[in-house]
Amino acid sequence: MTAQVKPQKPNIVFILCDDLGYGDVQSLSPKTSKIKTPSIDMLVRDGMVFTDAHSGSSVCTPTRYGIMTGRYSWRTKLQRGVVQGFAPNLVAEDRLTIANFLKDQGYNTAIIGKWHLNFQYLDPITKKTLSKKSTKQLPPVGAKIPDGPIHRGFDYFHGFHHARDMKAVIENDEVILHEDEINMLPRLTEQSVAYINNQSKRKDGKPFFLYVPLGSPHTPILPTKEWQGKSGLGDYADFVMQTDATVGAIKSALEANGLSENTLIIFSSDNGCSKAANIPKLAEQGHIVSAGMRGSKADLWDGGHRVPFIVKWPNKVAFGSTSNQLICLTDIFATFSDITGQDIPNMSGEDSVSFLPALFGESIISSRAGVIHHSISGHFAYRKGKWKLLLARGSGGWTSPKELEAKDMPAVQLYDIENDFAETTNLYKKHPEIVKELLEQLELDIRTGRSTKGKFSKNDVDKIILWKSGTN
Repeated sequence: MTAQVKPQKPNIVFILCDDLGYGDVQSLSPKTSKIKTPSIDMLVRDGMVFTDAHSGSSVCTPTRYGIMTGRYSWRTKLQRGVVQGFAPNLVAEDRLTIANFLKDQGYNTAIIGKWHLNFQYLDPITKKTLSKKSTKQLPPVGAKIPDGPIHRGFDYFHGFHHARDMKAVIENDEVILHEDEINMLPRLTEQSVAYINNQSKRKDGKPFFLYVPLGSPHTPILPTKEWQGKSGLGDYADFVMQTDATVGAIKSALEANGLSENTLIIFSSDNGCSKAANIPKLAEQGHIVSAGMRGSKADLWDGGHRVPFIVKWPNKVAFGSTSNQLICLTDIFATFSDITGQDIPNMSGEDSVSFLPALFGESIISSRAGVIHHSISGHFAYRKGKWKLLLARGSGGWTSPKELEAKDMPAVQLYDIENDFAETTNLYKKHPEIVKELLEQLELDIRTGRSTKGKFSKNDVDKIILWKSGTN
């Protein structure tokens, strides 16, 4: 009798861009995208595109928290904005992360890139905790990190905290050098390729999880000399092209090491394109960063959080396929759980639903009613089916009308996303019953500490303010 052979667990490579708009990928919006992205386009050709994928927030930190934990960040003390570093890790020490989870399933785990979830620095001589003020934002070489990524499930970390202290290059739990920011993207590319090369030589037979949260094309927008002027559209477009080349280098490293066939690649962005890209100037040249969606980074409108999401998994996911099902980046956790065949423990991944069925052309089975959106200022929105409810008078972010500019506008917005992709016609008066239904579901999802079926899970804060701009 032949013993049953367990299917081999795939290697997983997750590439997360920073502030890359849906319309910045040429193959996702060919009519309005003027930036050449051949490497990402090849992932589209070889895999599946999710056309209705959303980041957990319209800004950096909260989205990254959601990816790491499968839980919305507004359940923590971070109710708006992003963290600034030089503070205790936002991910609680006893909170399970995707890195912890995969490590428990026998994976080697690495993060190469931007963390942006806070950690502390200890002075290399006195061992005392350093402040941002005392270091002028740049921790000294030799500073130790007591609560960084390697303390949250990763075996290896090489990168930086966030854009304002990108000069400080970190390896594992130590600042190893100071370097000009323009060299960070080439560094992350080289380190990612080196990690893949090293994994291919290991004899332990373990699969690996490589998380590559790039700092590009976020500010500082610094394409290297090789890429300057390549797009003909300006520095931002040049930087997008250089970022695309990094994707190509990672893909080539997998192929060169014979790892492509058993590697799942996920490519996405943490939120929409930033205004730092000079969106109007790009539009004048025919490039629409949000592919016709309203808004951009920081906003509640879909331009703020509907993101590119591409999955390549040879012999599993059909070439050139598309899914129109609604997903969120918090769903990474439950999907990894499904892939490895190991259930998520209780009180973990409270806002995560597996999209694994969608990869095989099937319907996602979900106990979650909808997806919660969140803006930089902490404004909430709720998406269920074709309906989207916004508890904001304006964008809830950086696009006009901002909340102060929209103080005479209705306190809620309701859009039929299926028929009004650009969110132009507010239907809240026409469909009060939909407003009521979505608002009650949002309140329930907040109150119970989770949006999926399971045990009650307490939020980290007792009071979460739902109406940031008041009600009518």
